[in-house]
Amino acid sequence: MTGILMIVQIILVIAITVLVLLQRSESMGLGAYSSSNNSVFGAGGPMNFLTKATMTLGLLFVLNTLTLVYLYNKQANTSALDNVKVKQVVPQNTPVPQAPVK
Repeated sequence: MTGILMIVQIILVIAITVLVLLQRSESMGLGAYSSSNNSVFGAGGPMNFLTKATMTLGLLFVLNTLTLVYLYNKQANTSALDNVKVKQVVPQNTPVPQAPVK
């Protein structure tokens, strides 16, 4: 379970990074290299769509991080010795103590 969530975490990081780089800034970022028109994203332009997508992925990132922390903490509180069954062995040569005679 934690392996799948870790893969999702990496995908979310890459997606957030790409979305942040695509957003318009003073230097235009990677958005300067795209040949897309603002009308592709609707009347609000790419800022509105990219901002909402970034916020959504950011929320998913935080929730996934909290889930991973919970699962790792739960796993850290267990020990491998919790599953071991202890069997008491009495050696064959040991005399059995007897009650004193009065």
